[in-house]
Amino acid sequence: MSPTPFLYALVAAAANVLGAAAVTSRARWSMHALDTMVALSAGFMIAVSMGELLPESIERGGRIAALAALAGYLLVHLTQHTFARHFHFGEETHEVTASVSASALVGLLLHTFFDGVAIASGFEVSPSLGFLVFMAILLHKLPEGLAISSLFLAAGATRRVALGAAAALGVATVVGVLVTEYLTGLRAMGLAVSAGVTLYVAASNLVPEFQSKLGWRMPISFFAGCGLYFAVRMVAVP
Repeated sequence: MSPTPFLYALVAAAANVLGAAAVTSRARWSMHALDTMVALSAGFMIAVSMGELLPESIERGGRIAALAALAGYLLVHLTQHTFARHFHFGEETHEVTASVSASALVGLLLHTFFDGVAIASGFEVSPSLGFLVFMAILLHKLPEGLAISSLFLAAGATRRVALGAAAALGVATVVGVLVTEYLTGLRAMGLAVSAGVTLYVAASNLVPEFQSKLGWRMPISFFAGCGLYFAVRMVAVP
């Protein structure tokens, strides 16, 4: 296996831990900055999913790839918003039960595993696509780590356990890269499933976090995220 996707996965995993550290270290976190990052991430991820992952996977796998993308979308909804109804991106300020935090962690572990699958599958196609996928994943890793750690703290867990939950998400991303290398079926359909997972995280998780907020900052950030995709693509794609 080329070390490149593995190294990128390690960077993405570190962002999970960094987001958790912002909560567990009692550092003050600007909610305006977090909202802006979430909106920017959503725009970039939707653009990568619709502009790169889905077309590339359908071109390679046809109708089956489209169905695999749908399966990825439904799978994340099942784990994050059917079994873990309370989960949302952003800092948790209300008391929740331990079962809610645990179910949210299980759902996010699946999602972050497919983050790793997406990185590995992207580099399988080309270095430029792998880099675009990595950027899409990296942008939402910080708020993701912040969300799961604050959720554990709200459920009464210690700071060490909350930080460990975020670290587990990072480990799942690295495992996703490693497993993709050795499972032929996952290599074949990994890009398609990742397209559905990425689209769900962006459109169904991130967009609802900011779409009801007033002002122009959120829409501008969202469209800037879409624009960032085209800017990065011009640089990354030869």
